[in-house]
Amino acid sequence: MLLSQSPRVGYVLKRYPRYSETFIVNEILAHEAQGLKIEIFALRPPEDTHFQNIISQVRARVHYIRKPVQGRTSEFLTSLAPTAASYFWAELQEASQLIPDLWAKLSVAQGERASTVYQALWLAREIKLQNITHLHAHFGTVATSVARLAAHFTGIPYTFTAHAKDIFHESVDKQDLTGKLSDAATVVTVSDYNLRYLQANYGIAANRVRRIYNGLDLSQLSYKSPLNRTPLILFVGRLIEKKGGLILIEACAQLRDWDCEFHCQIIGTGSCQRQLIERIKELNLGLQVEIVGPRPQNEVFAALQQAAAFAAPYVVGTDGNRDGLPTVLLEAMALGTPCVATDVTGIPEIVRDGETGLLVPQHDVKALAIALKQLLNNGTQREQLAREARKLIEEAFDIHCNSAVLRSLFQPISTTQKVLQEV
Repeated sequence: MLLSQSPRVGYVLKRYPRYSETFIVNEILAHEAQGLKIEIFALRPPEDTHFQNIISQVRARVHYIRKPVQGRTSEFLTSLAPTAASYFWAELQEASQLIPDLWAKLSVAQGERASTVYQALWLAREIKLQNITHLHAHFGTVATSVARLAAHFTGIPYTFTAHAKDIFHESVDKQDLTGKLSDAATVVTVSDYNLRYLQANYGIAANRVRRIYNGLDLSQLSYKSPLNRTPLILFVGRLIEKKGGLILIEACAQLRDWDCEFHCQIIGTGSCQRQLIERIKELNLGLQVEIVGPRPQNEVFAALQQAAAFAAPYVVGTDGNRDGLPTVLLEAMALGTPCVATDVTGIPEIVRDGETGLLVPQHDVKALAIALKQLLNNGTQREQLAREARKLIEEAFDIHCNSAVLRSLFQPISTTQKVLQEV
């Protein structure tokens, strides 16, 4: 059902679009399908060299909130010297014309970076000009910092979704995150593991944090039986420490030593790519393992439905960074590709060992190799696991159901309570 009295929501993101953040695009598309009016505010321009094709389906306008050193072109600034201080002061005065009590509210910005305050002022002005009624940010880092201040300046509520690096990484400023958790109208996170972590480490009240799984558009993900597939192992993701690419390569060496017939394809790019390439050479795995770089989403889906197993050897990084629930893992399960995954963070919530996939300890090369070999050699088990995995995805990860719950948080309190009671 289309929203009859739709709010106007500003999505605040650090960068948009990003190749790896299809879950945000899926979310926005689901909202738009139900008539929600969205404006996207990005703090930085894109830096990726490849983009997913579904980005073209988003109707929302994208506004890039420039930093003060980049300046602005309005007549109001033509007589000012091109300095960051001048632009900051001009933005402050222009915003104060739309927000009369802005000067009294500025104290809440104490301790924030100047660029964050500037971008919050810019966003606050746009909130007033475009009648934005709610802000939602993804990741509890700078995007939420800007959303928090802009919401305070304008008096509208904000929510944000906490994912992984923004709550687990060693660089997280606990005092800063505590403030955001306290000020947000509601905090959303993507797994029960994350929810328990936030409650245990930040004392956030149970009624102020909601677990809402990232959803998938299942109409775009048709199930295909994995019964008769070639012995292909597929890995898709950024080539960074927490994704566990090195563990997978070591497991492939073990499979080769066991004379197991297989081919492993690694789709993605990242800071560890050179290290992975060198390790493949050291282990003489050039015939078995290849890194093919990033691929558009439609090619990834096609590759997934050719694979006998999807490898998800995720680990907790030395810096504390770890994955939440990677979207590609959900996509593999939806498409009918059986998964071998590690038991970190919220992954056991979806990869239930022996039921919806195979679960192994992180960093355990031999256990990973054994599980992969098991799937490569047993088509009947592949099909059994894949059927149950698809069933779970349909029950808990439908984007239209999950986005409806999120959308209810953007509504007035009375509407929110009604929707949550119906879900």
